Amino acid sequence: MAMSLGVLGPAGTHSEAAAAYLKRQTGEDYKLVLFADIFDCLQAVENGEVDSALVPVENSLEGAINITLDTLARSEGLTVWRELIWPVHNQLLARRRGEIKRIYSHAQPISQCRDFLLQHYPQAELIKVASTARAAEIVAEAPADSGSAAIATARAGELLGLVPIATEIQDSAANCTRFFQVGRQALSFLPKEKLLVICQIDGQKAGALFEVLKEFAQRGINMTRIESRPARTELGAYIFFFDLEYSDSPQLEEALSAVEKKSIWLRNLGTFPVLTVN
Repeated sequence: MAMSLGVLGPAGTHSEAAAAYLKRQTGEDYKLVLFADIFDCLQAVENGEVDSALVPVENSLEGAINITLDTLARSEGLTVWRELIWPVHNQLLARRRGEIKRIYSHAQPISQCRDFLLQHYPQAELIKVASTARAAEIVAEAPADSGSAAIATARAGELLGLVPIATEIQDSAANCTRFFQVGRQALSFLPKEKLLVICQIDGQKAGALFEVLKEFAQRGINMTRIESRPARTELGAYIFFFDLEYSDSPQLEEALSAVEKKSIWLRNLGTFPVLTVN
């Protein structure tokens, strides 16, 4: 029986394309379930509506996806199964060539294509919508002479019969998005390359963050990423996200134990492999 995988819809989003790649790469028979937003994807995993979800966690140009981080921080039942590094390719799509008066897309692609838009369409109205695929739908439903265009994926254009006005319009060729495949129970059979730890430390105590970082550094634990988010309890209280290189060594366990003692609370979201799309 196929496992269900929640992704940000509708069909044609970067998330859906990344999920299709994940299916091919792993050979696992996932049934894709499309949701209106990222929070709904993660909520569906927590509620048992789907077995797992593939959600964006960070873009190389725009930074962290806050709703993903905040949901992982507050949840006690989610674990990370895999990380997927997905190259971002944005296209400008329309029903036909002609004057473009307004451009629809998700907030992140609009920012990722800012230089292109300023150079070629400085007078166009930029309209933010829930996803790139939804932007493509809006343009496909608009009159052909409306002057509407969408920043979306090539797949969205193919699905909806839109014409590519310009291709590869992202400002950086190195633009990519990190996705997490998130489930309720850890998959112990998967390779172990990275580890995600979330904790809250006492922000009123001088040197509190340094003391935590020192526990990793003095044991030779390599940290590949650190991110902070407001704890939402009081002004100045923060939650920290640490991406660590996994090692089957007592030093890693010792570091986690020491950090936990110096934290208000700590959650280990598990070890996971990293898949990179070339």
